[in-house]
Amino acid sequence: MMTGPFFRHRAGRMLLVAAGTAIAGEFKINPFDGDIFRIALGSSAFLLFLLLLRDLPCLKTGMATGAVVLLFRVALDVLWPNHAPPLQSFCNHISAAVYYIAFGAALSFVRRLDRVHPLLLGGAAACADFISNEAELLTRMLVLGTSSFHLSEWAYLSLIAVLRTYFATGIYSSMAIYRMRAVQAEQQRRIDQMLGFGSGLYGEVFYLRKSVDTVERLTAESYGLYRDLKQDGRTAHARRLLDITQQIHEVKKDSQRILAGLLKLSEQEDAAADMRLAQMADFLLKSNAEYARMLGKEISFEQMVTANYRTNRYIPLLTLLNNLLANAVEAIEERGTVGLRIFEAEGRTWIVVQDNGRGFEEGDRDLLFEPGFTTKFDEEGAAATGIGLSHVRDIVNAFGGRIEVRAPVAGPGAVFEVAIPTITIKRGD
Repeated sequence: MMTGPFFRHRAGRMLLVAAGTAIAGEFKINPFDGDIFRIALGSSAFLLFLLLLRDLPCLKTGMATGAVVLLFRVALDVLWPNHAPPLQSFCNHISAAVYYIAFGAALSFVRRLDRVHPLLLGGAAACADFISNEAELLTRMLVLGTSSFHLSEWAYLSLIAVLRTYFATGIYSSMAIYRMRAVQAEQQRRIDQMLGFGSGLYGEVFYLRKSVDTVERLTAESYGLYRDLKQDGRTAHARRLLDITQQIHEVKKDSQRILAGLLKLSEQEDAAADMRLAQMADFLLKSNAEYARMLGKEISFEQMVTANYRTNRYIPLLTLLNNLLANAVEAIEERGTVGLRIFEAEGRTWIVVQDNGRGFEEGDRDLLFEPGFTTKFDEEGAAATGIGLSHVRDIVNAFGGRIEVRAPVAGPGAVFEVAIPTITIKRGD
């Protein structure tokens, strides 16, 4: 990573490109007689640098690269055991400097095409490379008086231009795809976090809203009782009850302020946001698979989703499903299977969660959805809160649906069936 102070400046990065291109240019083949015209990795490196470092000006970088390549090759000729004359070496390699200047100028137009198909980008870069080769050969003819090439040699140069530019653009496209996948993975991770956060937040909002409604009823009933006591002449008791009523009213106002803030944060009323049922299933099975691994359990998950419409009620649905799936995971001792089916029938959307865990006692069937009831205890014998299934029931009731639990046809475990009117959760297209 170029994070040093020198490389934070544009000039420093231009010199880095020039130096890297000059070194890469020494990995070469000489298709014609002599060592004057070469086919090297320098042009591929130069193209790749300019595609990656988009803030660098192509023409100026080409000029800097041409100067550095020229000086580098002249220095090699002079310091090499043959000790070539500096002027002769300069004349031999001035055409390479012209090549990079011309290539930089041409790439000013090619680089604008980096968002098109890689084949088109490679073709445009190949044309720029071919034009730059012509500029190099023309300079060589003017400075050294060399003869023009035959048609077969031009065809050979064209082929080389295509191969090395597609090599560079192929690397660039691979790097771009890798970066896109990394960004997509990070975005998916953040989306998963937001969905998990939203699902948990919805549960808190749901119960806070119920508490606010309860407190409001208590306030009204308490005030009504105060008026009755006052009419009966029990002034002292009425006064104490009025004080209590006022305190309850303060609690209600504070709860309403908190609820308003949570509602804004959860954005559950945003009709523009939606999610497909299959996406919800994938997300929840993935998160609960991680939950199972965290508990040290070997659980396989199966799903069959035939109803895959969009819904803007995905937050409460995520909360509902996550509770059912987490309960299924917790019901399995060490290893087992959890299945999820989502389908439509008779105007309803059915959600079925089945596990082959420890199941439930028949006498507990009517108590499973009651707040505080639980069959789960930790290693120290402490009971769970027992509000998960009561929360699920409340969400289902809010949708106008119903929930039932039964034993599987064969084997241990439990089957939870939820039926919700499709019209209450399906988003119209």
